[in-house]
Amino acid sequence: MKGKVRNYYAGGNTAKGFYNLYDSALEGLERLFILKGGPGTGKSSLMKSIGEKMEGKGLDIEYLHCSSDNNSIDGMIIPEFQIGIVDGTAPHVIEPKAPGVIEEYVNLGIAWNSEKLSHYKEEILRLNETISATFERAYDTFAAALRAHDDIEDIYISNMDFEEANRLTAEMISFFYNDDSLDKKAVVKHRFLGAATPNGAVDFIQNLTEDLNKRYFLKGRAGTGKSTMLKKIAAEGEERGFDVEVYHCGFDPHSLDMVIVREKNIAIFDSTAPHEYFPVRETDEIVDIYERCVTPGTDETFAEDIERTTSAYKDKMKEAISYLKEAKGLRDQLEAYYIGAMDFAKVDQIKQSLLEEIEKLIVKPS
Repeated sequence: MKGKVRNYYAGGNTAKGFYNLYDSALEGLERLFILKGGPGTGKSSLMKSIGEKMEGKGLDIEYLHCSSDNNSIDGMIIPEFQIGIVDGTAPHVIEPKAPGVIEEYVNLGIAWNSEKLSHYKEEILRLNETISATFERAYDTFAAALRAHDDIEDIYISNMDFEEANRLTAEMISFFYNDDSLDKKAVVKHRFLGAATPNGAVDFIQNLTEDLNKRYFLKGRAGTGKSTMLKKIAAEGEERGFDVEVYHCGFDPHSLDMVIVREKNIAIFDSTAPHEYFPVRETDEIVDIYERCVTPGTDETFAEDIERTTSAYKDKMKEAISYLKEAKGLRDQLEAYYIGAMDFAKVDQIKQSLLEEIEKLIVKPS
């Protein structure tokens, strides 16, 4: 039987620039292989291939997806054995804590023809510079979108009943934990459930929650306290000793979009655009903050202002995504130079050697 697969992001293209949560995602691993090498050297393909082999052995696998390329992954983890492989090149450079003991570098650069690459030195330098500038334009535009989003939030914040919001949060904490606690130190993992990508907004909510008994769908508007509620639920779980998965917003990483407490078999997530979902199981439940905590008729009273600010926000988001798409096209050009200079037979040898090393580590005691 194949192992379960969980998908998420550990880094994202956000309104705060490229935001890195790799330290949290990789924390606690006993063995980490850090791949080095330029674009197009086969890092993602290598990790996918090893991950699929581990799935075939019945092991659960976590894939850390790449927010700048919808077809690539940036990491692969085998949680049962605390083993991981990660792309350690910019913008998510991994700093080893115990080189040779926990972390080990794997250099795919030994498989390229440096002399062949040197013929394209000027083109490679130019592309790298242009790609970097294009990402900066994307980040600046996401920041402008966030400012427009803040304008939307202001409308609802001024019409919120925060005492009622606090009461609702207390109810949700009670639903989550009752009077339960565990006599251990909580493990808290920080991740992204989705990302802004060259293909637009992508999320893995359904994958991450598919095997949970209880799911709460948070409905509301910008500024109605969804993230604040999630932060309080996460903090309460940590205080009570429950392991907590904390999923940050791929647009504004200072906000939260989802909290999962697997020891309680429960999740709660922001179920508004761009990751809007509705209940499909009997145990799914909507929590409507707008209905409970916002002055009735706010949508109608401020319809014109809401339309104006929402339009500005959406326009900036579309523009920012267009820059990510442009950067992806430029990166494809850059990768082509490296692909043409690679000896992929050597990459296959590196993969086979890495696979053999991992297989030694996953031998279960009889």
